[in-house]
This record gives sequence, C-alpha cells and structure tokens, in this order.
Amino acid sequence: MLPTFGLTGMDAATETALKSAFAEASMRLGGKWPLVSEQDASHVVVDMDSMYGPMSWLRLHGAGKVVIGLTSAPRAQTDFRLGKPFSAESVAELLQQIAPSDGAPHGVTPAPAPEHQLPEEIAKPVNEEAAAPDQRPSAAVSATLETPAAPPARPVEAPSAAPPAPSATAPVVEAPAAPPRPTPEVPQERTLIDWLAPGQLSGRVRLERAGTSVLLDLDQHQYFGPATLKPLAPHVEAVLKAGDFTPVDAATWNSESTMHGQAQPLARLLWFCALQAGKGKLMPGFDPGAQYRLLKWPQTEREFPKHFRIATAMMKGPATLDEVSTACGVPVPEVADFVNANLATGYAEPYREPEPEPEPQKSGGLFGRLRGR
Repeated sequence: MLPTFGLTGMDAATETALKSAFAEASMRLGGKWPLVSEQDASHVVVDMDSMYGPMSWLRLHGAGKVVIGLTSAPRAQTDFRLGKPFSAESVAELLQQIAPSDGAPHGVTPAPAPEHQLPEEIAKPVNEEAAAPDQRPSAAVSATLETPAAPPARPVEAPSAAPPAPSATAPVVEAPAAPPRPTPEVPQERTLIDWLAPGQLSGRVRLERAGTSVLLDLDQHQYFGPATLKPLAPHVEAVLKAGDFTPVDAATWNSESTMHGQAQPLARLLWFCALQAGKGKLMPGFDPGAQYRLLKWPQTEREFPKHFRIATAMMKGPATLDEVSTACGVPVPEVADFVNANLATGYAEPYREPEPEPEPQKSGGLFGRLRGR
C-alpha cells in the first residue's frame, strides 16, 4: 500500500507552493501518491522553520505519523527531510526515497504472483448480492459485524460400514458465537496544546477558566493575559471544546487587551502547555533513556528557577535525563517536563550519534612520498 501525504505547520504561501510542486512531482512519477488531509495522511510534511513546526512535529511524532521536515537547515530530527528552497525535482526525489518506483514502500514485501500463492492465501469468493455494487469494503465489513451471517451448512457425510449405535439423547450442535461488535472509538480529549495546533483556531478568541481570562490572537501569534504563567494552569490542563473559545469583536478586543497590558508571544504559551503536558514524563514517542541536547539557550521563566540549572547542564552537551538530573541536582520528572517544553518550541532535540566520516585517501606519487617524510 502506497503512503499518503499531508501538509501542516506552514504559512499559506508555502503550502500553496508545496502543493503545486507535489502535484507536478506526482504526475512525473505516475500520479500514484495522493495528497490528503493531515488526519488521513501516513506521512506529513511540517515546516520546521516556522513557529508551529516543532510543536506539530512533537504532536505528529507522538501520534505515530511519519514526519517529513521542511527546513533550510542541513539536517532535521524528523524521519525525512525536504530542503528549502524546494522544487518539483526535489519533491520527486523525496517520493522515490520514501516509496520506490516499483510501488512498494521500503520494508514492505510485494504480494506474490497468483501462481506462487499458497492455497490459504487465495481469496475466498464473496457473495456480491449481500452488498450494493457501490458499497465500500469498510461498509460491508460493518454490515457483517452488525448482522452475523448464518453458519454454513455442514456437508453430508457418507455412512460408514459400521454406523455407531444411536444414543438416547441427540447431540446438541452449538451455533458458532457471533463476532464481537467493534468497540466505538472514544473521542480524544483535547487540551489547549491541541487547539493551538495549525488549522484548529483562527482570528481573535477568548478563553476563560477559574475566573482568569486570556485573549488569543491566532493570526498574529500572540496573546494577552496574566504576566506570569502559573495562573494559566487551569486553561492548559482542562479538556476543552470548540465552544470554550469565544470570538471577540474589535471593540471588545481593544478594551480588554489594553487591560492586560503588553502582548506576549504565543510561543511562550505553547512552551507552558508542553511543560504541563507530560506530568513528569517525556511525551509519547520519545525514549526516556535517549540523550537530548539544547540547540540554543531557551527563555527561562522566573517562576521556574530550577530551569536555569537544567539549561546550564544541558548546554554542556548531549545527556540523558538521569545525567542531567545528576549534574544539576533537579529531580528527573522536572527535567522531563523541561525537555518536553523545549522539544515543542524547537529549542531541544534528541541527539543522534553522527555517522563516521570516511578516511581521506592517502595521495601517492612523488609529492605524496615527499610530504610523508
């Protein structure tokens, strides 16, 4: 099965240009790679150079998606990398890297030819009258689960030479158990960090919790609220619905934002969301035994004085959570929360050992021998 692709975490101009390059690259390769929504895609392209990029990568990585980092940096912590500036040629190279030209993705064995199939691999005939011609397979499976099919009739066996004596009580033939009904999916509980992901909210909205109001300007990537972060803990930890975000008109926005004072970057609120999300453990998809490093000095908050010590220890080089905890004297759960916050905002990344560089070939000839003296 070929992978499907989606886009997220980028501005409208970049998304439009990438869709155009993707369509051209797909046509060159036979048009076999569909571009779908982020939710339905198995591979998602994320603009790692944007403000939302690291947070999108963190969320998608935890959801089990294959992430393709769109970046001008020479390397990325994502599964694949698409360099900037991109073109239809570079996108085509990426598609061929992910899925070979024979149509089978890396690591997937092609299906055997019909003459090589085992008897148990040959598909059984299906009663086509049980479903409408335009009905999708998933709907047919659903109908089968809702109304179990009657058990097939048992073949009549020829009597043996010496049939057994009839018993006084006829044997009871138990009907096969009906297949279990599928368990309905429980809607995922969404907190503020999920709602701040690209494409979820737009414009100017208000979120109020525990008597504290915060104004979010999603288009300008800023918010108005308390000067400190801890009063926003109820906003960050609560399970939120779309109705919890109230649109604010221009006049109300001007009056209320003035009361809150200076606008603050939305990245600061995202940092606090990720800090609270793990509850002392790394986000799903990240190895607690791996090494992590800071790419640059993060913005530390006065409310969290231990973060200065954690950052000082991590700036010395890649280290595990236990090693950082020992170096700075801060418990491992607090170190994990700090790493989560900086992973989400792009200040930290998992460390991977660089591949060894090939040894330079020794030059021969007269000049090489003279230099070797």
